[in-house]
Amino acid sequence: MSRSYWGAPHLFGADDARSIPDPELESVRSTLIKYIPADVGQAGTRVQMLSFLMDHPEALQRTCEEGHLTASALVIRAEGECGLLTLHRKLGRWLQVGGHCDGDGNLAAVALREAVEESGVEDLEVDPRPIDLDMHRIPAHKGEPEHWHLDTRFLAYAPPRAKLRMSDESLDLRWVGVDELRAIDTDESVRRLFRIAFE
Repeated sequence: MSRSYWGAPHLFGADDARSIPDPELESVRSTLIKYIPADVGQAGTRVQMLSFLMDHPEALQRTCEEGHLTASALVIRAEGECGLLTLHRKLGRWLQVGGHCDGDGNLAAVALREAVEESGVEDLEVDPRPIDLDMHRIPAHKGEPEHWHLDTRFLAYAPPRAKLRMSDESLDLRWVGVDELRAIDTDESVRRLFRIAFE
């Protein structure tokens, strides 16, 4: 995370469901609560995301200017230890495929939908258990102010001999091996995904 979000303090429990009546947002909340953090950093990110949802119940929509929910997937190639990365057109760096929830609280389904759309591979399979959480700032762009992305990450698996098709959101799309990560412009959160997937 480039910065931290700490909203008003909240104690999270069963009674909080009354504060989030939207079933889609409650689905997100349930996914985050069931997620088992790998370390103290991930535990802190989860608390920040839950706090953000309490302060911003509209966070499933990209019209929430303070920030909004996204979901993404590291797609694993069947033929070897490679993950699929896209050179993001707007941000200009290599990232895993993913995108905005746009009202859908099924985060695994969002990650799968976006992975299929951005990779062109129809027969992907996604593991519904999140592997990572990340909150990061997105710079202002074309009248949209700087804001948070609250990203829940998954693993997805490509079938053998999968053929890639680049979307309009990408400048490039390719399989990247673990040993190639140092040579490309990406960030620590992407490297963390590769460590989770391949170590």
